[in-house]
Amino acid sequence: MTGFLDAGRPPGLMPTDRNNQNSLLQAPRPTPLEWARRRRNERDARRAEAVRERAVTRMSRLGVQWKVIDIAELGLPAKNTFLTIGPGGVFLVTVKEHGRTRVRLAGDVVQIDGRRLTYIPEARKLADQAGKAMSRTAGSMVPVTPVVALSGTGVIDVHGLPKGCVVTSYRELDYLLGAYGERIAPSTVSKLYSIARHPVTWATPEQRAQVESYKWYAGSTATDKTGSGR
Repeated sequence: MTGFLDAGRPPGLMPTDRNNQNSLLQAPRPTPLEWARRRRNERDARRAEAVRERAVTRMSRLGVQWKVIDIAELGLPAKNTFLTIGPGGVFLVTVKEHGRTRVRLAGDVVQIDGRRLTYIPEARKLADQAGKAMSRTAGSMVPVTPVVALSGTGVIDVHGLPKGCVVTSYRELDYLLGAYGERIAPSTVSKLYSIARHPVTWATPEQRAQVESYKWYAGSTATDKTGSGR
């Protein structure tokens, strides 16, 4: 009976193969909405990666004395944001893409395509969190300056600068950071970079008790902003 049923089957095609083939043929096709959403997500991912690469390229021009860390590697939930440590100080650089759209900047207000965005308050909040975390581990205050770098070809209209936050085009990022000069010594840059890379610095409140066993300094001096570094 088995031989009779198999007589009309093409050679080499087993029942399991036929079932797999049928399941592939019967797989539901994505709806137009699902297809459009997937394409949009892919496009946004490519755009975000391009923005990230442009910012990293700019900051790499600062030279080897500057250290750049993507804060996503530290477990902090922010895209295209970098902790940048160098002779000029410690900066939290957030890169925001605006394409060809005109940007209007008036104090804390950033308006793009008619929408008021919270770039400035968000940058301040992240910089404050980073500064507190690094200060706790270093045992001394580590100021972190928030920087918003706008990535795009649209015109930036400035009607007033925000306080406590720097806003610039990503094309000027390397010139801006380099203009801060040499406020801290190379040895301090290395120490702050090591502190930023250490998991204890970004530990959860339950893990912060471990910080006491991780100190970079002897005595009461953690950094050398005064002295030979100036």
